[in-house]
Amino acid sequence: MNRRLLLLVPFGGVLVAGAGFLAMLERAQEGKFDPREVPSMLIGKPVPRFTLPGDPGFASTDLVGRPVLVNWFASWCVPCAEEATVLMDLKRAGVPIWGIAYKDKPADTAKFLARYGSPYARLGRDEPGRVAIDWGVTGVPETYLIDAQGVVRWRFVGPMTPDTVSAELQPILRKYA
Repeated sequence: MNRRLLLLVPFGGVLVAGAGFLAMLERAQEGKFDPREVPSMLIGKPVPRFTLPGDPGFASTDLVGRPVLVNWFASWCVPCAEEATVLMDLKRAGVPIWGIAYKDKPADTAKFLARYGSPYARLGRDEPGRVAIDWGVTGVPETYLIDAQGVVRWRFVGPMTPDTVSAELQPILRKYA
């Protein structure tokens, strides 16, 4: 009798996976499914408390007083190199950007910034990746907009493009500027 019940376990797993797949297809047909979307539990909440070393480094308390973009990046990250021109354009437009080098050696970070330019007004290093865990970072690049009160208002996973800036970032920057 127990062996027969054990045979039902894989069948139940297939049923659950199939139901999830059908729900995903339904959302896709309704235009509500974005496979790149990873919800952030930080939206609308204060930035987690942290202190990072760097050049000159910064802490969560420094992210209060004006809206700031915080960009997580790494020298080994190909999409980070792709978004470098977009970040430099934002810097030239006067958008304050602070960078956090994720699981990167300082020498490698310096080479990356020398090659692609540094859009960062402040630079912190999260070599072990512990602060990234608190932020819910799923990979690099990842960009957050922090409002003047230190509250996370926007998150973008992946390399930002000019379309991302005009369609998503600019409207929210106007709202919190």
